[in-house]
Amino acid sequence: MLSADCVFEGGGVKGIGLVGAICYLEEKGYTWNKLAGTSAGAVIASLLCAGYSANDIKSIIFGFDYKKFLNVKDISVLSSIIRPFDFFSQKGLISGDEIENWIRESLKKKGINTFKDVSLNGKSKLKIIAADITRRELLILPDDLEKYNINPLEFEIAKAVRMSIGIPFLFKPVKLKYNNTTCFIIDGGILSNYPIWIFDVPKKPRWPTFGFKLVEPDVSNSSMGKNDFFSYSIDIVNTLFSKNEEIYVKEKDWVRTIPIPTLGIKTIEFDLTEKKKKSLFDSGYNAAKKFLDNWNFEKYISDYRS
Repeated sequence: MLSADCVFEGGGVKGIGLVGAICYLEEKGYTWNKLAGTSAGAVIASLLCAGYSANDIKSIIFGFDYKKFLNVKDISVLSSIIRPFDFFSQKGLISGDEIENWIRESLKKKGINTFKDVSLNGKSKLKIIAADITRRELLILPDDLEKYNINPLEFEIAKAVRMSIGIPFLFKPVKLKYNNTTCFIIDGGILSNYPIWIFDVPKKPRWPTFGFKLVEPDVSNSSMGKNDFFSYSIDIVNTLFSKNEEIYVKEKDWVRTIPIPTLGIKTIEFDLTEKKKKSLFDSGYNAAKKFLDNWNFEKYISDYRS
């Protein structure tokens, strides 16, 4: 049996590609120890940690109705239903309650609720990335909840994932109290969309950490002449999540990264066709196959961890 830790990049609907990669690795006999993720990657990490297989998650994702969970009848006209009060006073259009409840119920089916349920010797095997924009800090959940006088292991995983998927402008931020200050917690992708470093140890690791990274084509809406408010907002979101760490991915991290082409699909392209879903899944599956064909853990240790 092969073991690995996993770190999943965020990317909204493009997370289907991550599932394809995991499916291939599980077919090759890999099992998972510690898992971490940002945004969509946090959803996948939490489901795997709860005991769902990659094929289970594939079935879930392919049956996922984004319109239902976002409470929007037609995602394509989202820009025409912006309510000034919600957008400016609530700092987002969508509460995120539907998705949080869905995650909670999905975990409950496996007997999982809080981080205590996925912990060993007081340490959570699951790490969720979020961002506190009030204090301008990256949050690694559950660990950093102590700063807010919250017991980390008693905190609900579904709430942590809800924080991590809080795409700016689209979802309303989650609020936490820090002393007498109200802090706004949003998508961790604005600070660390690809925390490949999170499970690194000073000494030789017993098993590898695989990173799952979504690779974007350099095409924006504005470059194609789409200059309306909605297209502009999508470009902001895609730039935040796709460019903030690429420059910092060094060779020692790239060799353990599975780069998954996203085929031009956008982070909040919530009206994906079944054909596009399958193309994304196949892109991840084939990327993992290509990666594993060239992966050698002992060579990685010799080259980068000796």
